[in-house]
Amino acid sequence: MRRTSSRASGAPAPSDGDAVDPGGTGTDAAAPVPAAAAAPAAQQAPYRQDELRTEFPFQLPRGYVDESGAVHRDGVMRLSTARDELVPLRDVRVQENPAFLSVVLLGRVITRLGTLPMVHDGIVENMFASDLAFLQDFYRQINAEGHTRAAVQCPHCSESFEVELGGSRLGES
Repeated sequence: MRRTSSRASGAPAPSDGDAVDPGGTGTDAAAPVPAAAAAPAAQQAPYRQDELRTEFPFQLPRGYVDESGAVHRDGVMRLSTARDELVPLRDVRVQENPAFLSVVLLGRVITRLGTLPMVHDGIVENMFASDLAFLQDFYRQINAEGHTRAAVQCPHCSESFEVELGGSRLGES
């Protein structure tokens, strides 16, 4: 591929166009990739295999009923950040009633719920108590372990298997 002198002298050459054939002639398709360009791709491969999972799907036991009567059960929760846990502490509702902390926090980390365009603390506040308890347990599980399963061993036969964590009693956090 030929470069023209239209760029200012001393300006770095764009790196994205080096291995691309903009004319579609196929002349650069067999050109070897420089070692410097191949090295970052080789270094990134292991990270793709062990990628950090940051979003977890869930299904509410009862479901959130919106103002039109539609029930929303399937959702996605993301991992919490330090900011997610600190910002609600400045909320006046949380300062007046610490029990409101989980409602505000869940409103920040639930990224999708059914077909709702947005999830916020007002939606979480209007959920059934059983769904709120489920979400509190789910939050704790994914942020503590990174998944919702635990490896266990049968006390009778010593068989190893995984179980889905059930959480605590209803209403406990």
